[in-house]
Order: sequence, then structure tokens, then C-alpha cells
Amino acid sequence: MVASPASPHRNCTTESEEDMVNGGMLTFNQTHMRKAFQLMNDLRSKQLLCDVQLIAGRVQVPAHRVVLASCSPYFCAMFTGDMSESKAQQVEIREVDGLTLRKLVDYIYTAEIEVTEDNVQVLLPAASLLQLMDVRQVCCEFLQSQLHPSNCLGIRAFADLHTCTQLLGQAHAYAEQHFTEVVQGEEFLSLSLQQVCSLISSDKLTVSTEEKVFEAMISWIKHDKPTRLEYMPKLMEHVRLPLLSRDYLVQIVEEEALIKNNNTCKDFLIEAMKYHLLPADQRHLIKTDRTRPRTPVSIPKVMIVVGGQAPKAIRSVECYDFQEDRWYQVADLPSRRCRAGVVSMASRVYAVGGFNSSLRERTVDVYDGASDQWSAVASMQERRSTLGAAVLGDLLYAVGGFNGSIGTDYNTHTGMFQGRWVYSLSTVEAYNYKTNEWLYVASMNTRRSSVGVGVVDGKLYAVGGYDGSSRQCLSTVEEYDPVTDQWCYVADMSTRRSGAGDCCINGLLYVIGGDDGSCNLSSVEFYNPATDKWSLIPTNMSNGRSYAGIFTVHWWMEVKP
Repeated sequence: MVASPASPHRNCTTESEEDMVNGGMLTFNQTHMRKAFQLMNDLRSKQLLCDVQLIAGRVQVPAHRVVLASCSPYFCAMFTGDMSESKAQQVEIREVDGLTLRKLVDYIYTAEIEVTEDNVQVLLPAASLLQLMDVRQVCCEFLQSQLHPSNCLGIRAFADLHTCTQLLGQAHAYAEQHFTEVVQGEEFLSLSLQQVCSLISSDKLTVSTEEKVFEAMISWIKHDKPTRLEYMPKLMEHVRLPLLSRDYLVQIVEEEALIKNNNTCKDFLIEAMKYHLLPADQRHLIKTDRTRPRTPVSIPKVMIVVGGQAPKAIRSVECYDFQEDRWYQVADLPSRRCRAGVVSMASRVYAVGGFNSSLRERTVDVYDGASDQWSAVASMQERRSTLGAAVLGDLLYAVGGFNGSIGTDYNTHTGMFQGRWVYSLSTVEAYNYKTNEWLYVASMNTRRSSVGVGVVDGKLYAVGGYDGSSRQCLSTVEEYDPVTDQWCYVADMSTRRSGAGDCCINGLLYVIGGDDGSCNLSSVEFYNPATDKWSLIPTNMSNGRSYAGIFTVHWWMEVKP
């Protein structure tokens, strides 16, 4: 890694700048300093005009006092003050090894340095000593890029030792977000009591269930039981036992020998049991550090439910506050709306199209939470309900849907109408919130209403749906590339799905449930764009379902009956 050049090592793009000043000409040559340092480095390599030898162990590094002082406050203070080194021909730098000192002096002359796993732990403290803050910053950035569950606690300790405040915060946050993996490593078992408490007490801890915290605490104690057993009560203060299921409390926690043999820990268990004896609707009234759910960075602030059908289309909008565990009303929609596309873009919520119990809508309303108001923006070109809606880049896409048109089948032999079918759309529109315009993009190859949409790696996917004309649910899937403005088929799903839920996780597109034309499905499959293959999840849902809402979280506290 190369450190960003800083003055006087500034990279320049033009040879000179000229300005007229008081009738004269002021010239600034932007390459002058770079050329000057190149020349000084050449002189140093030939040991010409060098007036000091830096010594670290057996390594001697010739240099020019004025160059060292110009880039390092450490050397500036040494050579301009009353220290004995100010006039000495040889100066010993005892705290830095010879190879590291040579690298840092090379940086002073060239503005280039390579940071690697092998040298970063000696380079950062040496750069701190010599007050080469650019190098120190690059070392911190390198360590931040190397964060992994197996090393983040070590990097956190290293950052704390050398007062790298920003890196310390990044490493601690990483450990919180990857807690489940972190506690499986040797670094966690080697933490001090204070460090374990700091980690497991954090509200920002990302865990699927509080069981993970309890099990991590027990593992840490048992790693050095004779020494650590006395710390049990202190650690149990930070395990949120009331958030564990009753079964886990009875079958695991109560049976743990470390708990049975400690009266203080048994008190924490009793507290959790009493919490579970309360009616579910009263538990939220008990507010302690151990009953407070963890709220990782990834937790959304609110969940918004927009409109819907009850039994006709309604205007009501409700929000659920995850931290306060409550529902509350916000401003109603300007008009009734169900079967709409709802997305969040540019810190606003968009309700796109839908059905008002009489007509399919073209209109689009946008909600601003700061003012608690809905306002209308440009309408779509076409009416659309049961559409797919997604945000890709800075554009909101409205995909397919149903415009309200009904077709009929006419039998020319009998002269009778045999059936009716809905007119699904293949058209796709994109909304630019900056210009308040809807524009058509390329149409899909297949008409689709009740279509699932998802975004993976800069591509938009239209999944299954109902084509209307053939009255069949679809297994086909199309991919839209906004660069080429083209839709193309990708691999089909294993089964037909209309009204399926979808979400994107780690570069994979998951499709959940849906209707195959005869029943609601309980199966789930996922698509890997890298291999163009669909794979079924081995275990089905307990219930078949279609038109389900799907979202993903990293903070879920598992609740077992």
C-alpha cells in the first residue's frame, strides 16, 4: 500500500500556473518541490551533503537534517532545540528497528511506503514516534481493511495500545457485528474480564438469540475455570436472561453447574423466570438493562405499513418503532391504496400505483417523515396494481403489474365467450426523483403481474408472476441490465410462482412461497447470478403462503414457545 503524498510530496498535474499581480507575472511551478525531493534523494543515495547518520541497531541511515525536520515534527524538535543530538553527526534511534527506520526515511524523501501484514505492527508505532501521521493513518486504514472475526479483537487491542481512536472504534464495531464468529476464536478466550464485559454488555451486539451471549460467557469461564470462576456474577449482569426462551432457561441455564453453585447467578435466573410468568402484554413494562433488547447498528428505526385492504382499500399508515416496541399512526395517504409498490428512496417512502377499490392507479405519493406529510409526485405512464417495485441506483423501477383491462376468449365454432383473463403488463417505467419524471425503459419479454422483483449486483430481476393471457403462473425469470437497457431470460425456477416474496442476501436472490396456480407453496429457492442456477432450500416453511412480506434483519432475538 502506498501512502497518500502530502506536501511537500504533492503530486501535480500541470507544469505551472501564472497570474497577473500588480502588472507583473507570478509563476508557480507545481513540479518544483517534487523535483527538489527527487534530487535530494539522489544526493542521499550517493551520501552527498548528508549531515547526519541515523543509527538503529547495526543499520545506519544517512540523511539531511533539513529534510528530516521538514517532514517530521520529531526530528524538527531534535535538530532545532537544545538536545545534544542537534549538533551530533550520529543520532541513535533506540525505539525503532533498523529496517523500519530505513523505510520511514525513504518515505520522507519519496512519499511512498508499502504497508503489509508483516510490517504494520512495527511500522505504526515507529511512525507514531517520529510523528509521521500520514504513515500512521495508512497503517490504520490497512488494519481496518484486514478486519476478520479471527483477528478483530487483536487489532482492537493494538489500536487501544497505540491510541488509534478511529481504528479502535472500527475494530470494536466489527467485533460487535460478528460476535457469533468472534467468540469461536482464541482471541476471545484470551480477553480480560473488563474486555469481555465491554463486549457482551453492548447494546450493539449482533446476535440471532441471547443464547449466543450466555454460551460465550460460559466458554470464557471454563477456558480458565480456577481463575475465572469468581467472575461469574459480574459477567451474568450483562447476559439478558429474560430474553431467553423459557425452555432454554429451564433446560440449559438452570442445569448449568456454574449457575447452580452461585447464589448471585441463581438470583439472575429467578429474575428471568419471573419475567416469563408475566402476561406477554405486560412484559414491556419491566424495563431493566437485562430486559432491554439489543439494538445493533443494522436494526431499522421503524417499519412502515402503507395502506392495504380491510376489506376495501384504506388510507391508513402505521409505523412500528423497534426500539420503543410500539405502533403509532402517521399521516394518512391522500387516497385509498392497496396492492401498491412501496419502496424507500432518498430518505422518503414512495407508494406507487395500486388499487383504490374502484380503479388501478397511475398516481404516486411520497412520504416525508420530517414533516409527516404525503405529497404527490409525477404519475406513471400506465395504471399498475400488483406491480413489482424496486430501487436500483438513483431510479425507482415499476415493473409489470395489472392495469385493470379484462380480455375474453371467443370460440368461433360455438359463437360463445368461454372465459375471461386479466391483461398483465410487460412494460417497465423508471422514476428519477431529481427530475420528477417517469420514463419507459425496455419492456420485459413476458407480461407479468404479481411479479417478484429484486436487485443483485446492479441488476434488476423480475421473478415469476402471472401472465394473464395464458392464465398461468410463471416459472421464468428475467434480468434487466440498466447499462444496456435490456431484459434477458436467466434460468427458470424449479416451479411456477405468482405472488412470491423475495429478498436479496449476500449476492443471492431468494424467492419465498407464492402460488403455482393450484395451491400456495411452502418451498423456498434461491438464485446465484454467478452460476445462473436455482437451488431449493432443503427445509420448507411450515405453511404455504403467497403475497407475503419479506425482510431481513441481523438483530433478531429468537422467541421460542
